[in-house]
Amino acid sequence: MKSNINKATIQRLLNQAKKDGIQKIVVRAIIRRDNKFLLLERAPSEFLGGLVVLPGGAVNTGEGLLHALAREVKEETNLAVAEITAYIEAFNCVSSSGKKTRQFNFFVKTVAGNIKLDLSEHSKYFLLDPSDKEFSELNISDGTKTVLLKVKKDKWYNEKMLEQNFWKKYFK
Repeated sequence: MKSNINKATIQRLLNQAKKDGIQKIVVRAIIRRDNKFLLLERAPSEFLGGLVVLPGGAVNTGEGLLHALAREVKEETNLAVAEITAYIEAFNCVSSSGKKTRQFNFFVKTVAGNIKLDLSEHSKYFLLDPSDKEFSELNISDGTKTVLLKVKKDKWYNEKMLEQNFWKKYFK
């Protein structure tokens, strides 16, 4: 897996989280398919059942952020991460155990493949753009909405959208 995120950036993010009293780290992947963002609906039996989230999850003790990101994407979607392209931003939330949690969000490219969910964790997936009517009707946190809107309006992202070979290599 290729990454454009250097170790110093990762260390800075982790140091700031520690300084801020963060007790749990979560990583999420912003994945673009067919000019839409991939979102997953948490299974009703899960914490925050029905919430629509980006693919990802908790970083295990001793595990690197980027390794955790690739592992979680594979576990939740059956997609392999080809490249971690950019760190977008983070936001804070509270975990099921009440821990102060920081969610780090990264833009990633995945190898072409079929999305296959673990139905014990997620009941369905969506491919949506923030301009889609369904996007505004779903139970998506303000933090996730903000991250997706930032990516959509980002100059770097929009320039990459124009590079057809960038997308053809990884997406069907």
